[in-house]
Amino acid sequence: MRQHDFEDFDLFDDQPTRRQARSRRRGRFDEPEPTRSGRLTAAERVRLAKLRDDAYTENQLPDGADRWSTWDDAEHGPSPRPDWVVTELAAVDTDLGVLKTGKEADVHLLRRGLPGTPGTLLAAKRYRSDEHKLFHRDAGYLEGRRMRRSREMRAMTQRSAFGRNLIAEQWAVAEFAALSRLWTLGAPVPYPVQREGTELLLEFLGEEDGTAAPRLAQLRPDPDELKDLWFQATAALELLASEGLAHGDLSAYNLLVHRGRLMVIDLPQVVDVVANPGGVEFLARDVRNLAGWFHGRGLGEHVTRTGELLVELVSAAGLG
Repeated sequence: MRQHDFEDFDLFDDQPTRRQARSRRRGRFDEPEPTRSGRLTAAERVRLAKLRDDAYTENQLPDGADRWSTWDDAEHGPSPRPDWVVTELAAVDTDLGVLKTGKEADVHLLRRGLPGTPGTLLAAKRYRSDEHKLFHRDAGYLEGRRMRRSREMRAMTQRSAFGRNLIAEQWAVAEFAALSRLWTLGAPVPYPVQREGTELLLEFLGEEDGTAAPRLAQLRPDPDELKDLWFQATAALELLASEGLAHGDLSAYNLLVHRGRLMVIDLPQVVDVVANPGGVEFLARDVRNLAGWFHGRGLGEHVTRTGELLVELVSAAGLG
């Protein structure tokens, strides 16, 4: 038999065989998946769970609410809890808008309550971790509260997406812990209701209509009110110092005046002045910032006596 006779029968060419095999494989993959009565695949379970969640959210949320209460999954504030705290899992949360925006976090007004009830107003502080709004000077504030896992520390140092989220959550954890501790001591801070991830739910300082209490910086108090507010502020500083803490970024912009009472807010950068090498400087900066505003409103140094105040704070913190 001649060579071309074999070629006619493709006995010396294995290409048709491979093509046929590929064709068979393609046909098998193109066929629809058979109906199976066994276990669902992981992807199918995820798909069905999402459908159930979507249906539950879309069809079950009453009163135009944005979500069900997150109380069950959150870290809770200290006991005894105020009687206005809503703990029922059937409660819903309704976002009523932004109260304040900042570099590190946004604060929203939230209403939590059982359907058909007035509910309770809360301040929802939500920390951000996007790369354009990183926490300023966070290296100095974080001294003395390092994380144990080297992987997490590397991620935070390198500012990876994972690291930025860790920083945001660490600030939320630090603020929630500080508020819980200080509220228990009777300090003038809002009650910390819960923390879930990078969101804090806090006591809303304001009126029932949603009007927030003004910042100290917004006020023009008369001389007697000014003096009273100064002594309230220094009492708060002394209480923090006695616990070995400094606010770390105190100013007239993170003090609210709620029905005549000065309230301290924005405590993510609260500093352990004993563990932090710059602790005394943080105390001094809080005093300078605060006194500068009061001096600018006409309160004299003979009243503020900032040098003596700093000495007292350092002593209360056990640093001198």
